Amino acid sequence: MSAQSPSAIPDGFTPTGTIASPTDRRRVVFATVVGTTVEWYDFFIYAFAAGLVFGQLFFAPAGDGFAQILSFFTVGISFLFRPLGAFLAGHFGDKYGRRVVLMLTLVLMGVATTLVGLLPTYAMIGLAAPILLILLRIMQGISAGGEWGGAVLMAVEHAPKSKRSLYGASPQIGVPLGLLLASGVMALVNLPGEAWFLEWGWRIPFLLSVVLILVGYYVRRRVEESPVFAELAERREQTRMPIVELFRKHALLVLIAALVFAGNNAVGYMTTGGFVQRYATDPAGPVGLPNAEVLGAVTVSGVSWLVFTWIAGWTGDKIGRRNTYLIGWVLQLVGVFLLFPLVNTGDIGMLTLGVVILTAGLGFTYGPQAALYTELFPASIRFSGVSISYAIGAILGGAFAPTIAQALVQQTGSTDAVTWYLAGMTALGLIATLLLKDRSGIPLGPDHEAEQAKSPIYGLSKA
Repeated sequence: MSAQSPSAIPDGFTPTGTIASPTDRRRVVFATVVGTTVEWYDFFIYAFAAGLVFGQLFFAPAGDGFAQILSFFTVGISFLFRPLGAFLAGHFGDKYGRRVVLMLTLVLMGVATTLVGLLPTYAMIGLAAPILLILLRIMQGISAGGEWGGAVLMAVEHAPKSKRSLYGASPQIGVPLGLLLASGVMALVNLPGEAWFLEWGWRIPFLLSVVLILVGYYVRRRVEESPVFAELAERREQTRMPIVELFRKHALLVLIAALVFAGNNAVGYMTTGGFVQRYATDPAGPVGLPNAEVLGAVTVSGVSWLVFTWIAGWTGDKIGRRNTYLIGWVLQLVGVFLLFPLVNTGDIGMLTLGVVILTAGLGFTYGPQAALYTELFPASIRFSGVSISYAIGAILGGAFAPTIAQALVQQTGSTDAVTWYLAGMTALGLIATLLLKDRSGIPLGPDHEAEQAKSPIYGLSKA
């Protein structure tokens, strides 16, 4: 790598790698919120459909119980391809910029989602139907693996140093917004009746993705490149093989960061992965509530998740990312132990209360994540670091959480084992957080690579 003098840095950039214009910052916040909302709307409507209808439409020959497990398995299988998306996005994002990767991931997700809405069922084309469904879900997984890292870096690297956690919460709230939009649309298309929804109403949310993708693409085109990457490019300091560099020097850090997210993601996928929806609406189960009511409750939880995520982003700038997480793990554990006792009452009000309480902890263990991850890795390999840590955490956490929960309920006949599984994942996230130092406010620009490369893991001088 070769470096140029500081005078070669473009106008508008400061030595810390932030951009000075408040207008540009607001534009970045809006673009990351809109783009991430669209991406995760696409991702969640698949999970909801998997919980409500895909078992019947694509896996019916396997029998009722196993068909539902297979349906949830297709939710999880996409997570196995998130690392591929993260590797590709990290490599190209560290070499060619955050902005171009965000555009590509948005288009890929939209195409895959729309095609799911056009897909023939098993009754129409036989075994080819579930195979095509899985292939499209894999496309969604690759896109999701690359999306998050680019979005959070665009937000945090543009942010003032004192507001990184708050700005970083903007792509984070895109996830509950995506949940809110997806569950709201699903609830609306359920209103004419479950028979109509099963026949073709389920396709409408997937086909609506075309409109949302056009909006998201337009918004993201108007955003400038991350100032940190622009400075790297100006200095010609991009790493040739960022992924190799990441694992050579920071492998343990990637694993610990992944475990932080795994603790949040496993619990979050009880609603975002469709398990609670399926469990609470199963006519043969102990709850048996209507689809529209349960989806309405999840919509309400999307609002509370958004609020708590935003509050946590603000809190992360006041008391540090690590302390905010520690509060979140305690709140999340409380939510885990209350969730199923409230759901099992069979009362929609109690179910709504349960999923809303859960979102308090989920918000506090998600809001500061963008800032935490961004401050863990050196600038030249940061896209690779945050993307791959996130993708691995998603596999260890949410990938098969609905499948595991479904199998535990079928094996034991109750939700007690699911509660202890989620409590264990929460404890794992807590332990991983305790291993990390808080690096709030560390300089993000390429001038400070040596400081950034020092290990944030307690007890280690090198990553």
